[in-house]
Amino acid sequence: MKSKLYILVVILFSQNILWSQEDTEEKGTPNKEEVLSILQPDSLQFNKKYSPRIQRLIADPLTPAKAGFYSTILPGLGQVFLGKGWKVPIIYAALGTSFYYYDLQNKEMKSYRKAYKRRLNGFFDDEYLEKDIPITTEQLLIGMEFHKNYRDIALMALAASYILNILEANVSAHLLQFNVNDDLSLQPNFIFDPEQMGLKLAITLK
Repeated sequence: MKSKLYILVVILFSQNILWSQEDTEEKGTPNKEEVLSILQPDSLQFNKKYSPRIQRLIADPLTPAKAGFYSTILPGLGQVFLGKGWKVPIIYAALGTSFYYYDLQNKEMKSYRKAYKRRLNGFFDDEYLEKDIPITTEQLLIGMEFHKNYRDIALMALAASYILNILEANVSAHLLQFNVNDDLSLQPNFIFDPEQMGLKLAITLK
């Protein structure tokens, strides 16, 4: 029984080898143009829908560095350089909102601190005593720390918005160069290798 099973496996394996040889003979050796089309990066196969300026940006390896540098000098300038000016209002909305809350919390903190220092010096004429519920000296200190913490958070948000503006320009430039070919597809290809016992699965990008 084992010998019959062994003979059957050998027959099937020899047929796979013959099939692979026939496929190789039918396909033949690829010419120079086919080899270049395989080796040529997708980023160099420009799609006709891109303008000449965008094609130059895709071909230039320094485009990501330039975009990041321009956004460092002036937020949003790198996005305009890449032809994505619609992102500029979003960037300035984030920067403006962060700066607004930083300025607001900073003014409130200074107001509480000024009233607190005046009370320590014996002056009780600040605006916080005129409220319906007067604020004590200890509460002034707590309020000063409260607004100081939120001021620092707003400052960190402002710095983060500026840094993200630079990173976004750089990453957008990299993605622009990553692939400009809309005809991407996956095609499984089973390869029977006579030198290695087993089965391979090759995925080809077209």
